[in-house]
Amino acid sequence: MSTVVVARKGAQLAIASDSLVTFGETRLPHGYEANAKMFTVGGSWIGAVGTTAHMPVLRQALGTLAPEELQLGSRDAIFDTFLRLHPRLKDKFFLNSKEHDSDPYESSQFSILIANVHGIFGVESYREVFEFERFWAIGSGRRFALGAMHATYVKAKTAREVAEAGVLGGCEFDTSSAGPVRVHTFKCLMKETT
Repeated sequence: MSTVVVARKGAQLAIASDSLVTFGETRLPHGYEANAKMFTVGGSWIGAVGTTAHMPVLRQALGTLAPEELQLGSRDAIFDTFLRLHPRLKDKFFLNSKEHDSDPYESSQFSILIANVHGIFGVESYREVFEFERFWAIGSGRRFALGAMHATYVKAKTAREVAEAGVLGGCEFDTSSAGPVRVHTFKCLMKETT
């Protein structure tokens, strides 16, 4: 699957990912495929995990939203954006929105992180939106990344250090994650609470 993380330290935000793509038992390490688990849209960095089909679909689908529909600056705005996006994913991109018969809602089938000047957010398959104060991780390497970021956070001087530690932890112990680490940093408007 992958390891994608986001971290905030002071006024710096960092979003990072591993570079491995897998197809079942086949691995496409760095240098074999121009893999981008992260992309920008509307002034935000988006990182996604799951099927490789999510990346072009999310890039294109988010790109079809008008500027007033693509709002990623708060939990409520992100929820509204992904609520608008869900029917388009089904109608234009043929999303299979059913995971299990007992699902309470239709699934959008993805797990993403959003990093922008307003903070760090996560969106899960039922369009649940979370806002994180320090860091978070998604993907199969998530547990290792969270542990590494937790152990590094207090000592780290920058969000980049925290994010890199997270992805490296995922790459070290998760069979579906591998380097090199891809990382993007920028300034945010808010500082994390301690």
